[in-house]
Amino acid sequence: MEHSQEQVIDYGDGIHAIDTGLLRHHFDASYLIVENGRAAFVDTGTALAVPRLLEALESRGLSVKAVDWVILTHVHLDHAGGAGALMQHLPNAQLVVHPRGARHMIDPTALTAGATAVYGEAAMRETYGELVPVPADRVIEAPDGHVVELAGRRIVCLDTPGHARHHNCMFDARSRAVFAGDTFGISYRETDCADGAFVIPTTSPVQFDPDALKASIARLVGLSAEAVYLTHFGRVDCVEARSRELMEQIDEMVKLAHDSHGQPDRHAWLVERLGALYAIRAARRHCPLPAATVIELLSLDIELNAQGLEVWLDRQHGARER
Repeated sequence: MEHSQEQVIDYGDGIHAIDTGLLRHHFDASYLIVENGRAAFVDTGTALAVPRLLEALESRGLSVKAVDWVILTHVHLDHAGGAGALMQHLPNAQLVVHPRGARHMIDPTALTAGATAVYGEAAMRETYGELVPVPADRVIEAPDGHVVELAGRRIVCLDTPGHARHHNCMFDARSRAVFAGDTFGISYRETDCADGAFVIPTTSPVQFDPDALKASIARLVGLSAEAVYLTHFGRVDCVEARSRELMEQIDEMVKLAHDSHGQPDRHAWLVERLGALYAIRAARRHCPLPAATVIELLSLDIELNAQGLEVWLDRQHGARER
């Protein structure tokens, strides 16, 4: 597996992962796909990542005029926060996004307000930069099955909810690979095992739906893809084996959510048990890191997964009460 700290990783088949620099090395990726001198970005990272993306383009001998597409998996800021700023540099590019996310790219006011409410104005600027609107005539809504043509290379957009309702994955027929955003979980290279990547699911604090997520993962497996490219972070092989692990963990996480109901400090209870779950699973896969280090590395993801499970659980109980 790839352990380089390089800013750009070349995976072959014209696929390059660009480390956007968010939070730490190899946490957040934008992908550059190159075909016959034409290019597309899949996800952009934050607005602060734009110089890195432009440098990667130049380092591959491509001008900004060679970029035909900026394709978003979904509009969470670590995936799409830089889309508007990047589009300002790409005169020929169109933005491709799930129909539910298009309005937020045209008018990012709600995204900015939501993130500012969570992080505060100063931290928002420091972590994500400024969200720039994309002109409506440069935005293409991509419903399920929408095909993007990159110099004859077919990239199919697949509606894959579960992490978010506005999530698409992209199947690249040329490489037989999927650009999965957050649908196929997260996997950091530090936790790689002798027999491949260690993956965990990722919820979102608002729209997590375990049944939909499992169905989306199953759909990706049904493509017989040779690899999955994750925004967090990089290429994952052995797709079917990793999918089984994700499915099992989703079920275990849902059980923890139900078990947490009525706990005096539900959030802390969930954080502790999610950390233990992932540490046990990593050890079972003979991950080279000790349990404490696994939990520390995944601390942000554990926090967000706990929040996502809590929102989902409250929604389930609210539905029952109605």
